[in-house]
Amino acid sequence: MFSYRHAFHAGNHADVLKHMTLVAILRYLTSAKDTPLLLADTHAGTGLYRLDSGDAQTSGEASEGVLPLWQQYGPGAPDEARAPEALAAYLQLLAGFNGGEALRKYPGSPFITATLMRAQDQLRLFELHPTDSRLLDNNVAELGRPDAIQVVRNNGFAGLKGLLPPSSRRGLVLIDPSYELKTDYGQVTATVQDALQRFATGCYVVWYPVIPRPEAHDLPRKLKAMAQQAGKSWLHATLAIGRAGDDGARDGLRASGMFIINPPFVLKEQLEQALPVVHRLLKRGSGASWAVEASKA
Repeated sequence: MFSYRHAFHAGNHADVLKHMTLVAILRYLTSAKDTPLLLADTHAGTGLYRLDSGDAQTSGEASEGVLPLWQQYGPGAPDEARAPEALAAYLQLLAGFNGGEALRKYPGSPFITATLMRAQDQLRLFELHPTDSRLLDNNVAELGRPDAIQVVRNNGFAGLKGLLPPSSRRGLVLIDPSYELKTDYGQVTATVQDALQRFATGCYVVWYPVIPRPEAHDLPRKLKAMAQQAGKSWLHATLAIGRAGDDGARDGLRASGMFIINPPFVLKEQLEQALPVVHRLLKRGSGASWAVEASKA
């Protein structure tokens, strides 16, 4: 169960969708009210990755993800000023981790959240992988905020229960397991169901791979039904880069999705502006697409 290592996939198209969406949500939540936020990441990884590391170079997935976007819209790039708001905010955050023009450091969701959180907010990072949890501990220690950011070596599905509801009644939960095990899909739905019962007003952000597996296709449908039954707003966004082609290139993951319960009202418009731009630069063959669907106000 511990074979998955995100270092091989850092900065790929799935990370672009996940992290661009996460940045947009956090920017809204941290500006809407002064009330403290509980921020929880159920599968945190190591927190920070090197795109010039051996692992990242082996897969080369960032070359079909963040790198084309950085070259076109990053600092000093030809179209920097023309980037849609959500894409611009995401790339600006990445720029903060990279002193020069080259994009070498890539922050995972723990460091993205830590960058955008405020002094009054609390961040809890769950990571069960023995190697990744140790690396996460070391990386987080460099942030120097032990009072606000804590690494928990536990299964995030189980550990989340003890955090909800937060006393402030404001929070965001990111759930993005590797889906290495088929049981992960069922655990995601069970975790969200339990969380909604404990903390109905929380913002729940679920990432999932779009792959030819019944569980993957059923997951957004189940989450949508769950949100509707609870009377909560929702948003579902997908990004597919399509087939790699017939030149022997590695196909890999072609598409992924984000399902958000209780999303900020501005998120739909921001993703509808950003995803066509991302799609144009990252599409590689048949099956490339993007979509944003949301509940009616």
